[in-house]
Amino acid sequence: MSQSEVITLAQALIQRPSVTPKDEGCQTLMAERLKKLGFSIEELFFVDTQNMWARKGQQSPLFCFAGHTDVVPTGPINAWHLDPFAATVQDGYLHGRGAADMKGSLAAMIVATERFITDFPDHKGSIAFLITSDEEGPFINGTTRVIDVLEARNEKIDLCLVGEPSSTHQVGDVVKNGRRGSLTGFVTVKGIQGHVAYPQLAKNPIHLVSPALTELSQTVWDQGNAFFPATSFQISNIQAGTGAGNVIPGELDVQFNFRFSTEVTVEQLQVRVVSILDHYGFDYDINWIINGLPFLTAEGSLVEATVKAIKQVQHIETSLETTGGTSDGRFIAQTGAQVVELGPCNATIHKVNECVSIEDLERLTDIYYHILREILA
Repeated sequence: MSQSEVITLAQALIQRPSVTPKDEGCQTLMAERLKKLGFSIEELFFVDTQNMWARKGQQSPLFCFAGHTDVVPTGPINAWHLDPFAATVQDGYLHGRGAADMKGSLAAMIVATERFITDFPDHKGSIAFLITSDEEGPFINGTTRVIDVLEARNEKIDLCLVGEPSSTHQVGDVVKNGRRGSLTGFVTVKGIQGHVAYPQLAKNPIHLVSPALTELSQTVWDQGNAFFPATSFQISNIQAGTGAGNVIPGELDVQFNFRFSTEVTVEQLQVRVVSILDHYGFDYDINWIINGLPFLTAEGSLVEATVKAIKQVQHIETSLETTGGTSDGRFIAQTGAQVVELGPCNATIHKVNECVSIEDLERLTDIYYHILREILA
């Protein structure tokens, strides 16, 4: 397969302005190519989100490519050097919103699969694609809903490669073999509003919560492990006050987030936070949102095949890491699947002038092909 096939397909995907949760026909374009290879296509639409489950074969192991067709908004168009949806090739780079995150990866997956099935029509196992259009949005009606459907009928993914842009300096130098969990807390501290000149008649929630926030920010939650850094606690928002300088506020809202390792559970974090807040004796309400649980694929056939494929194509040793934000891999890993994330360099993702190296996409296609061959040939 030539480089032009990967770039042409990536361009066609980028030219569809699929700002989350829109798909704008990207999945239809992918499905048309997969149908020619013998894939059965299942369209799963939930509320505002288009999802696709495509599968070829019924045998184990089931290898799945996972990804998303939605992109983040462009921001100010006049800040872009080139039209973000023109998919322009210039100076060895493909430019456009989604070029790196992650329409380039989607094109590489399709072309690598076409090449693999042409070379190995009688391959073992099965190949699937799980594609959503809400990964960049609230992630409510996308991959997690598709996984619910698959689990309900006991259709199990054994190995999953997510095409998120994992690389730092060159394709394959970093592979994500896990991700930290994310837990957000919302605390409302209740005081008594009053005049700053009569503090004895009021109760300042800012003063009440400050020692607790200091303790929370200085607490060591765990030490991490060989694959995960120590759990981090960050305060992201504090809001209080009426806007007047002579009024003690009656309430204060605090939002904080944990990025946590496999060394600690959601329940353990919640218990410790509540214990610290209770220690200071003020009145408060707390609510939680679990954005994702941590997962880790420390070893196994998928990690081995991925590391080997990168070595064959790029002649480098890859680094297995769990840093960065969350991804849809967390929903798939909870079913027991081996999950890794491998995609192009992430230097320009979510930025104006997003772009990806043409050579990188060609190399990524080769790596995906070698992974398929290693596992299913």
